[in-house]
Amino acid sequence: MLYAFIVTAVAGVLLPAHNALTTNMTKNLKVLVSSNDYPSSGLDVLREHFTVVQSPYCNFGEEGANENKAELLKLIPGSSALVWISHHPITKELLDKAGPQLKIVSTASAGYNHCNVPELKARGIKLSNTPNVLSSAVAEIAVGLILGAARRFTENLDQVRRGEWENGFDKVLGQDVRGSTVGIVGLGGIGQATVKRLSGFEVGKFLYTGHREKPEAKALNAEFTSLDNLLEQSDFIVLAVPLTDETRHMINSTTLGKMKKNAILVNVGRGDLVDQEALYEALKNKNIYAAGLDVTTPEPLPKDHKLLTLPNLFVLPHIGSATLRTRSDMAVLASNNVVNALTGKPLITPVLP
Repeated sequence: MLYAFIVTAVAGVLLPAHNALTTNMTKNLKVLVSSNDYPSSGLDVLREHFTVVQSPYCNFGEEGANENKAELLKLIPGSSALVWISHHPITKELLDKAGPQLKIVSTASAGYNHCNVPELKARGIKLSNTPNVLSSAVAEIAVGLILGAARRFTENLDQVRRGEWENGFDKVLGQDVRGSTVGIVGLGGIGQATVKRLSGFEVGKFLYTGHREKPEAKALNAEFTSLDNLLEQSDFIVLAVPLTDETRHMINSTTLGKMKKNAILVNVGRGDLVDQEALYEALKNKNIYAAGLDVTTPEPLPKDHKLLTLPNLFVLPHIGSATLRTRSDMAVLASNNVVNALTGKPLITPVLP
């Protein structure tokens, strides 16, 4: 048998020729990228190994739900992998169109509630996501929402826009982060990154809750407790958990009723973690002080939605991971999961391995 070697310029390492042969063998595999705004860093990884087909449409908003939905149904037959960008649901119809050779769905997001996990599992299709690489960026938004809600940014920005500033030593006073108790619901990557960033704000105590104690909590000086105790003690409550049947509407009229009058709720998870009708009533009646949301139901929130009439609500348009570096890192990870799945290697961040 003839053995050949390819010399690579990286640190002068010799690589077996079969690496190049493997790449050539996978070029006949089709990978469908669901949106026209997938970062080039991710596309470059895919194009090195596979035949890449990319939708000409954006897979967000009305364009994603209408034009792109029809386009993806046309493009997906014969695909071995689907790189999914957006939170539009992956439908049974789309999977049926793909055919039995579909091996993996790689979603460029930490959450995967939109990915039809039971259907993928039943078909033996792998699923990967992109956790951790977005934790820092989302944590920064969590801190921003805490400050925006606590310091009444919605009301103060309205003053600026109207040109009518409320002058006075006791006007538009907010809440202090200094000395407060911050409760983190879900001390995963985003929760831990949020605690790290808040540590410089002289927070009095960090609490967290979840299925079990986290070994990382000790270094963060975060105390494990029950959800009820966290709600009752915390001045700031940060939701950083995935959306599941268990967590859907975990914040409702009952749990809101356990919070302090000065409590501020922050949601960087998914909109459906919160019963928005109950939140509206709690904010309107000043049963809690304020809320800061980066996620809502639906998205976008209609401009005439009653939540947006509240002065004690600070809302951002789901920009948690929206930085150049983070979106590029998410794309590269999503693409490398596809490479591993289609070359017989373990997924880097598996949901369904």
